[in-house]
Amino acid sequence: MNEVTTRKSVLACPTEDPGLQAPAGIRCAAWFAALMFVNLPASTVAQSPCTGIHMEVMNIRNNTGTVACALFESPAGFPIEYLRYATHIMVIKIREAQARCSFLDIPPGTYAIVAIHDENMNGKLETNWLGIPTEGYGFSNDPRALLGAPSFSAASFQYDGQNLELTISLHY
Repeated sequence: MNEVTTRKSVLACPTEDPGLQAPAGIRCAAWFAALMFVNLPASTVAQSPCTGIHMEVMNIRNNTGTVACALFESPAGFPIEYLRYATHIMVIKIREAQARCSFLDIPPGTYAIVAIHDENMNGKLETNWLGIPTEGYGFSNDPRALLGAPSFSAASFQYDGQNLELTISLHY
């Protein structure tokens, strides 16, 4: 006794009249489009699993050295003593005069950020004999530094624990 079992594809669209079926290429394209449409809302609504403070550093004058981004949660040491007092520090190699720093898993609170273009990679902001910086620097909120560095309160911002996109422009 020979039994013949016929299996039909789950994606096949059976019709009574074979003359009414669309060509195979059109059917495949239609199914592909339908599957992409079904999956579209899930991919567009999903948030990044890496919530944090993401910062684009702008106006970098060259590719020499690195950019150091320091996140402070209090006025202590802001902004000069970033290696000692910043809660998070990220040092990034510059590529095509661009840099991006991301601080992940940061609890909600009040923070301030300083970015320094460390051209000679010695871990500090170089200044001339008058104390004026010779390397690029910038702060969150872009406060003006007339006769010294801005205060923590001038550069601070509230962070609610969600994704936050910031831009810091360097000044030379």
